[in-house]
Formats: sequence, C-alpha cells, structure tokens
Amino acid sequence: MIQLDALKSVNRRTYINGGERVENSAEHSWHLAMACWAFAELLQDDYDVPKLIKLSLLHDLGEIGAGDTFLYSKNRDSAHVEERESVKQIASHPGNPIGDIVDLWEEQEAGESKEAKLLKVIDRLLPFLHNITSEGRAWQDNGIHKNQVLKMHQFIEAESPEIYAWFIEKLEYAVEKGWLNTS
Repeated sequence: MIQLDALKSVNRRTYINGGERVENSAEHSWHLAMACWAFAELLQDDYDVPKLIKLSLLHDLGEIGAGDTFLYSKNRDSAHVEERESVKQIASHPGNPIGDIVDLWEEQEAGESKEAKLLKVIDRLLPFLHNITSEGRAWQDNGIHKNQVLKMHQFIEAESPEIYAWFIEKLEYAVEKGWLNTS
C-alpha cells in the first residue's frame, strides 16, 4: 500500500479547478475511473464496468517508477518501456495480492478491448477539459499548438464521432479565445 501511495507524488502538467494547481497521477487515475464508469453508464453499452474501473486505476501505475510523460512530449513513444518495468516491479512485490496487474496494465496499454478503447478516449478528454476550464493554462505553459492537440486526439473520431464533434467544437472555442496557438 505504501508503494502504491507513491503515485500521489507524481505530478502532471494538467491544472485542476480552473488553474488552482497541477494534479497528480493518483488524482487523475481516480478521476479517470469515475469518468469511465459514468460514460459506460451513459453510453449504455455492454461494458464490463468492474474491469473498466480496474483498467483505469492501473492506467498510470507505471508512473510510480517512470514518472509522468506529458502528452505532447517527444519521448511519448518510448514511455511505455520504463512504465512496464515499473508495473512488473509493483506486481512482483511480496505484499501484492492482485495477480493480474500486469495483464490488465498490458490490456489498457494495447487499447484493443472495448473497455481499453473507452479508457483511451476518456483519458484524452480529461486533460482537454482541464485545459478548457483553466483557459488553456497547460497549453500556454508548454507552447502547445492546435495541430498538436488535433494529432493526439484524432483517434477519437473513429471511436466516438459524437464525442469527437464535441471535442472539435471546444477546440475551435479555445482557439477563438486565444488559449491555443494556431501557428
């Protein structure tokens, strides 16, 4: 339990509550689990909700050893290697009673199951929402441009056209307000 508590010390670049402070990865994991549960209910599909919640809670577990990798980081493509090692280390801890941590983490990482696909969509939407409520503070802090946001959220169009349409509407709003660079 103490080892898992370390996720609270991994800070992200996303500001909460309209810019009050940055969130940590444990807060993000909880928020992701709640949002996935809510969307599973809203979409009224046959999601395995307990599994979805487990995937959400495990989603950023590898950050305990690897740290958070910013969505727009150049090192994003290789972050999973160090995260995987961290998850394996946590799973092998003699006090760990959860036998399927690695398998579930791999499932969410692959993003192929119905639950993992929903998780990926919601995982991208939450920081986006925080940027909208903080008037693009993390985008501005990190010099993020509209085309970067579009690229990292493009997959949502195939997974959920309705959510993607909402995303595009809010993205254009952020550009209009000057919270996101277009150049």
